[in-house]
Amino acid sequence: MSQRIWPALLATGLVACSASGATGQVRRFDFTGTAPGPAERVATDQAFNSATGFGFEPAADGVSAFSLVVPEGDYRVTETPVAGEHATVWAETRRLMLVSATTASSFTVNVRRPDLPPPPPNAPGGDRVRLNDWEAGSRSWDDRLTLQFDGSVALLDIAPVEVPRLFLLGDSTVADQAGGDFASWGQMLPAFIDERVAVANHAESGETLKSFLTSLRLDKALGQMRPGDVVLIQFGHNDSKTQWPQTHAVAATTFRSYLRVYIDEIRRRGALPVLVTSPHRRTFGTDGRIRNSHGDYPDAVRAVAGERDVALIDLTGISARLYEALGPDRSRSAFGDHGRDATHHNHYGASLLASAVAGRLREILPGGGPVRPDVAGLDPDRPPPPSGITLPATADLAADRPPGS
Repeated sequence: MSQRIWPALLATGLVACSASGATGQVRRFDFTGTAPGPAERVATDQAFNSATGFGFEPAADGVSAFSLVVPEGDYRVTETPVAGEHATVWAETRRLMLVSATTASSFTVNVRRPDLPPPPPNAPGGDRVRLNDWEAGSRSWDDRLTLQFDGSVALLDIAPVEVPRLFLLGDSTVADQAGGDFASWGQMLPAFIDERVAVANHAESGETLKSFLTSLRLDKALGQMRPGDVVLIQFGHNDSKTQWPQTHAVAATTFRSYLRVYIDEIRRRGALPVLVTSPHRRTFGTDGRIRNSHGDYPDAVRAVAGERDVALIDLTGISARLYEALGPDRSRSAFGDHGRDATHHNHYGASLLASAVAGRLREILPGGGPVRPDVAGLDPDRPPPPSGITLPATADLAADRPPGS
């Protein structure tokens, strides 16, 4: 992110982490030809080769994209920058993993494919997640671990691991956004989580509780859950749309029923559900206060959380305080398309919400959970300023406005 915002959100800056916990063979990639011991040498202009299974793929804005063919699973990555330099690292579809790291630092990346175990003969279901047209070629669903660097990298150590997962289920304000200045709190959250946990972001733009189920995205996530995993669930932006009759769910009835089904299915697998209310749109009234554009849906989420004894992260309330603290004009600096989009955030706005989510997770989970100990969280009434955001856009795919609103 930026040199200015991150010290305000991370109390002591980035910490160096070891690559402990690896359960498979470590592969070391040397980008400078100076690595001690055995390593696979990679020239900075070495194109991806299917025969070797690794190399650099095309990316816009001069941002390198190194890909390695791997099976579906979780991978511990230790990145060592060139001495005296720093590196910001993104994974898959622009998931922020490290910010301006100056020493060897570790993180864990979740890699998945759309394949599902085929249902038995004559049984309903499918053998693949039903992806949208705009997900064609998505780095989130291919057979590779992809890393993009802003800065100079000397070494990469990559090894398969078995770690708990933090699942994200939701819509465009949670999903990994592929390009432009759009971003979500879900794709910024990994930078606040330590290497002991893999963030598995299954959210997608335009999704609702119904469509997430019928597209088999829920099946994919449930199939990868293990006892002890944590699952954040945020819907409501699109569920309210009566103009989408196939996926509309009434807040007082069907929306709550679907939430209960999600909770029960997650608990049946021994995982911990956490409900998240939708962040507000930037809808100011003449009095400088945020007007609710979500109707009864945030209250429905709160009600189900209380009814089912589920932890709650109230991003609706947090975002209202945040936007009002910034004010009608300055709050545009937190939104995409240079502030013209009133729903989808940019790096600054997404980072603020991610820090709020991380702060609540520390309160909810025993011992602070996987939230890095240096994360300061967010005081929504006193947000860091929007100036000085230097995080690159890394627009390696489309830069169109995310579907949904």
